[in-house]
Amino acid sequence: MSFTSSNLSVLAYANNFTLWHYTTTDNAVTGAGYFNASADMVRVNDLIITALDTDGSPTTVFYIVTGNADGVVTVSAFSA
Repeated sequence: MSFTSSNLSVLAYANNFTLWHYTTTDNAVTGAGYFNASADMVRVNDLIITALDTDGSPTTVFYIVTGNADGVVTVSAFSA
């Protein structure tokens, strides 16, 4: 599947940081360009709490936006 903008919502915003929630039936969101359609909304260092595979074996993964340039958004799994 692909990114669905209506499944991305803001949970909190402060000091140029946004905490997002995204839900999808997809198993992964790290594929090339998955979040590109959200390039005008997300910023580097934003955090996306992602509910994955909601129609199968659901998991929750935290992703950080690691890049957003020229309409290309990259994310990676967040680790403390």
